[in-house]
Amino acid sequence: MKFYYIIIFFEMLISFPSMIVRLFSSSFVQTRGKQFVLNGRPMYVNGANFYWLMTAAANPYTRSQVTQVLQEAASVGLTVGRAWAFNDGTGYETLQSSPGVFNEYVFQGLDFAVAEAKRFGIRLILSLVNGNPTWGGKQQYVDWAQEYAGIYLPDEDSFFTDPTIMSWYKNFVKTLLTRVNTVTGVAYKDEPAIFAWELINEPRCVSDPSGDSLQAWIVQMAAFVKSLDQNHLLEVGLEGFYSGESLARRGPVNPFPYAAQYGTDFFRDNQVPGIDFTTVHAYPDIWMPERSEAEMIAYMQDWMNSHIDDSYYLNKPVMFTEFGKSSLAGGFREGQRDLFMAAVYDTIYESARKWGPASGALVWQLSTNSLIAGSQDGFAFVLSQFPTTASVMNKQSYRMGLL
Repeated sequence: MKFYYIIIFFEMLISFPSMIVRLFSSSFVQTRGKQFVLNGRPMYVNGANFYWLMTAAANPYTRSQVTQVLQEAASVGLTVGRAWAFNDGTGYETLQSSPGVFNEYVFQGLDFAVAEAKRFGIRLILSLVNGNPTWGGKQQYVDWAQEYAGIYLPDEDSFFTDPTIMSWYKNFVKTLLTRVNTVTGVAYKDEPAIFAWELINEPRCVSDPSGDSLQAWIVQMAAFVKSLDQNHLLEVGLEGFYSGESLARRGPVNPFPYAAQYGTDFFRDNQVPGIDFTTVHAYPDIWMPERSEAEMIAYMQDWMNSHIDDSYYLNKPVMFTEFGKSSLAGGFREGQRDLFMAAVYDTIYESARKWGPASGALVWQLSTNSLIAGSQDGFAFVLSQFPTTASVMNKQSYRMGLL
């Protein structure tokens, strides 16, 4: 039976990508109320995260892995991917080594990744900075403020308020959006293979639990991005936590009480003009490791439905841009990932088939045999090694594509 699944998987790998390439539209994805639309028709998606595309493509020894993972993703009908368009600091394959100083060969890695995604019919959500310290993030900008501007700031949350840092972030955004791709010859702001821009991955501002600092930053940066690029959709990069006035309605759905102190509120932050759709992340394995598998799935469904309901009232699509099942969780057994993903997919499909705001999900995260050792966080998996998971994903892609 195992060999039968493997045969089926590689048959899909050979046939599916070419079909997707033929169907790929050169139009930009837009929104109409609670739905994504493409060429005037409702668009529902299924996708995955491959955050590492740019750095892998920048290295000639690993560039082929970008092609491999995108080909495997296309083989199960995935049409949207999410990746980092940043790498700040002095680490491996750094894109921005200091404010306004860029490594062209890393930029060319991103060029290749966008071009390859386009070739396989996959649109990319590109994130512009990390809310976490990996790959530079807020902390790197704060460190730069001290090193290059002599500004001593109290903590990493100064990223959201310091004028010098905000000018550096804007300069990076402008550099990226106006860049002409060396592979396709198309400026990023004019590239339909880009699904959307993401302001920041998982923003938190614990120094201001009121949420005012983050809210003001979102307002300013959303307006700035839209002033440069009216073609593409824009989202914040939120995890989905509730705080402030939303606590009366949604406080119990937060995974833990302290989430209300992160200075971010799903409902308020997504009301900012220029933010086109809402996003949610979900990691029950991390948030509540003491719970049973059944309890985690039940919580996940409540978490998702709360955000689906709120997105309905916001009149915007919602995409679950990160979710996954960790193989490092206690008691993990083969098949648990499939059951968890199927529950997520069913919740999305039930909303979508009723013309609700749930429009898709991006599993965290796909990798390859050669790269998984360096990207393994418990959630990474190689699609070709898990034919039953590939089947679950393919089923979701197929039925969402029929809507």
